[in-house]
Parts: sequence; structure tokens; C-alpha cells
Amino acid sequence: MAEKRIAQIAGHLFAKGMLGGQVAIITGSGQGIGAEAAQLFAHEGAKVVVQDIDAAKANAVAQAINDAGGQAIAVPGDMLNAQYIDELVKKAAEFGGGKIHIIVNNAGFTWDGVIHKMTDKQWDTIIALHNTAPFKLVRAAAPYFRVKDGEPRNIINISSTSGINGNAGQANYGLAKAGVTGLSKVIAKEWGPSFGVRANTVAFGHILTRLTAAKEEGAFVTTPDGNQVALGIPRAQKEAAGSNSYADIPLRRPGTATEAASAILAVASPLFSYVNGQTIMVTGGRNM
Repeated sequence: MAEKRIAQIAGHLFAKGMLGGQVAIITGSGQGIGAEAAQLFAHEGAKVVVQDIDAAKANAVAQAINDAGGQAIAVPGDMLNAQYIDELVKKAAEFGGGKIHIIVNNAGFTWDGVIHKMTDKQWDTIIALHNTAPFKLVRAAAPYFRVKDGEPRNIINISSTSGINGNAGQANYGLAKAGVTGLSKVIAKEWGPSFGVRANTVAFGHILTRLTAAKEEGAFVTTPDGNQVALGIPRAQKEAAGSNSYADIPLRRPGTATEAASAILAVASPLFSYVNGQTIMVTGGRNM
């Protein structure tokens, strides 16, 4: 009887999905983990704002969500452009009828180099994208989070084990990803007491995306000033690891983009309603 009652309550609470009626901005959601998260959020009833610098990809994700019966709009643009961030927040609020409930700061890429060879451009770009842009988005959206209407609101900053444990060749990325954990904790302490806003970090380990594919596959990002940044891990480096490449992962495999996105959904959901200011490690058990 108790189990039946619990099922009835859960069915009532989540009749419109765990995120029913909530408005979510997911940056970098034109592909990879972000695109998977956008579709999962929409399936759970959220109205999703798809943000990506690639307009074609952002529009395709939004269209797929709408075709499947969900609700989404694409607001493509450059997260390094402060005016665009203001426009993103404005359009998200309009789409949400004056409300925004969730921000997932997911947009980003890696631009690796060992410390003694890293350029100022590499350093400045990665810090700006992974630290400054999330801060500016949260600041711009403050009027929609610092409210007392009893509705759930939370911010999820995406990090990496590079920001927890460090990774050779990623001084810029490691610092940036460590930084967003601090941002989450500050938001939790500033906006939690009076407004009930939750802020958490999700730190990923080895997830199968273009950032972990072989560099020779040719994936790249074009920066606003025209630089083409090659993405991925050199095939020789991957081959050198051989069959032991996943030996330090207890599950003995990398994670999928869907698994990564599912972790983001879990943190955003009511199931994590008392989890605040935390860093959730999604690594398959790897702790280095």
C-alpha cells in the first residue's frame, strides 16, 4: 500500500514532467551534452532556450524539440558578447512569460597548451568563456532569480575533473573549471537564504564528445576573431594509453553525452531539492 501511495504522489507531482512549467536557458546546447540536456529538459516539461554560437545547430535542436511536442526557441549568439547575453536573457524571459527558472552554464571548449608555451589569447579566451560569460549571464538574469514567488530556481555550472584534479596542458581550462565551482558556492550563499535559489556544479570525467574524440577527426571551433581551434585528443596519445585507457575508471568505460545530460537533469530536478552549493562528480568512479 505504501509503495502504491508513493507512486500515486509521484505521478501527481510529475504529471507534467519533473520540470513542468519551468523555463531553462542551456548554453552550448547546439550539440553534445548541451543538446542532449535540452531534449531531456524538454521531455520533462521545461520550456527550453537553446543557446549556441552555431545558429544552424541551435535551430535544429529547437526544431527537433518542437517537432517532438516540446517547447523550445533558439537564441544563437556569442557568449563573449555582453550585449548578446542581455538579449539572451530578454528573449528567454519573454518566452517564459516573464520568468526564468534554470540556467545551465555549459558552453565551452578546450584550447590546450603547456604552461611555458600557452599564449595570452589561449588563456584569455578560455577564462572569458568559462568564467566571465557564466558570471555575466547569471548577473543579467538576477532579476528573474531574486524573486519570492515560491517557484523552484537553480543554476548549474558545468565543470570538469580538470578543475578538480588538474590536467597537464590545461592550465587555462583547469583554472576556469575550478573557478565555476567557486561561483556556484557564492550563488548558493547569496541567493539561497532569501530566494531559495539552488546553485550546484556538475564536474564531468571522460565523456564521449568532440572534446575527447581523436583530434585527427577534424573537429574545431572558430573564435570570434577567426582563430580555428582544433578539438580533441591526438590519436597517438589515445593509442599510447592502449587497452588501459579506462583502467582507472571503475566502470571501465567513458560516459555518453546522454548519461552526462541525465546528471544535469537530476541536479535540476525536484529530486535534488535539498542539494545546494555542491560539486557533483560524474566520472564513472574515476577520482584522479
